Amino acid sequence: MLKRFLLLICLCVGCVAPDPVRVGSKSFTESVILGEIVTDQLNQHSIAAQHRSQLGGTRVLWEALLAGSIDVYPEYTGTLAQEILHKPGLDDPSLRVLLAEKGIGMTGSLGFNNTYALGMRSERARQLNLSKISELKYYPNLRFGFGHEFLRRLDGWPRLELAYGLPQTNLSATDHDLAYRALAANQLDLVDCYATDAEIQHYDLTLLEDDQKVFPQYNAVILYRLEHSERLGKLLQALEGRLDRQQMSLLNRQVRLDRRSEAEVAAAWLGSAAPHSPGLLERLLRTTLEHSRLVGVSLGLGCLIGVPLGMICHGRPSVGRPVLGAVSLLQTIPSLALLVFLLPITGLGARTAILALTLYALLPIVQGTFLGLQTIPQALHESALALGLSPKTRWRSIDLPLAMPSIVNGIQTAAVIAVGTATLAALIGAGGYGEPILSGVRLARTDLLLEGAIPSACMALAVQWGFARWQQALTRRR
Repeated sequence: MLKRFLLLICLCVGCVAPDPVRVGSKSFTESVILGEIVTDQLNQHSIAAQHRSQLGGTRVLWEALLAGSIDVYPEYTGTLAQEILHKPGLDDPSLRVLLAEKGIGMTGSLGFNNTYALGMRSERARQLNLSKISELKYYPNLRFGFGHEFLRRLDGWPRLELAYGLPQTNLSATDHDLAYRALAANQLDLVDCYATDAEIQHYDLTLLEDDQKVFPQYNAVILYRLEHSERLGKLLQALEGRLDRQQMSLLNRQVRLDRRSEAEVAAAWLGSAAPHSPGLLERLLRTTLEHSRLVGVSLGLGCLIGVPLGMICHGRPSVGRPVLGAVSLLQTIPSLALLVFLLPITGLGARTAILALTLYALLPIVQGTFLGLQTIPQALHESALALGLSPKTRWRSIDLPLAMPSIVNGIQTAAVIAVGTATLAALIGAGGYGEPILSGVRLARTDLLLEGAIPSACMALAVQWGFARWQQALTRRR
């Protein structure tokens, strides 16, 4: 009786307990640190919070916040005005009014302005006697390396080029964090920087003066869904004004250059207990299970859909041509574009990744099934008819067994594609081997890159080996 009573209490508590607050962050170090600070701040005050880090760029986080896939994330006022709301020059009160109309709240500034800047190696700047952005127009052959967002954003290169009349055409689109290494190796002359980047001091860079004040203010703020304002508002506002530019630069340095984890740095700044840091084996086990789930579920769904579609393509040629054309078209969509396209529909997490991987698995499975059935000799069909076999018996006893090697070959191709493509799922919070790979790129750490790349390659080889053995067994049986 007591056990039943306790079970009833647990069920009731589980029913009324609020869901954890989902904190998001972009795929650069400072955003991840701020996400950890927000998560730790909420957890310290008995509000369960989970951090879904390095989820991609501005548009991914904004759409996820609007859709309710996340509840909170750090942003910058310049990005809000220029890139999201497309209303340059808005002050903070005006931003709050427009955001409130969309159900979004905004805190005051956290205390620093992380504006864009253009940086050169100090030695190179002195050599060319460069100190202002306007002086770049006299050096048209300089090699510029900019982040992908900076090249496209209205408040980035397009506005800069127009305002200053810059003639440079030698532009390289590169990851923001990798651009610093290229600059240090003298492969680039100039890169875009964030004012709080630790690399500015580490690589002895000179920031060119924005003498026409093209870049707007990028005050760091926290965005949150207004439905959580009563629960989160005061705790998030308590972070206002507590981080100046020098402090933020120091936190970035501790992560990027001193190789401390973002969670550890955030906890030390807040004065809370250091979080548990999982070891290599624990991390590998978690990412392997996540990656296996993504690949296994999507491959199973691909088989359930693809094999019947291949059979339909074989049995009804008039239907088969459009179906094969449709699955071929799906295969041409870039995987990252497909993930972003699906986000507003299915939200962040494994569900979106599994749907995308399933769509990519259809072409090899449908083609393998179709080609396997097409290669069955017509004489066998005629013999089956002469023996009086029903269509169901013929499919089960003749067609599918003979087509199975080709079907398995298609499934093998789909599985190998899924293992590689699933690494991108980390960009939408689905985990897997892509998580350490993204961290390795962001932090320029080879050990993290290998932590994701080597197991992913091993899984692909294991999948190929397993399917090769299956095909051999089918051939012997046939």
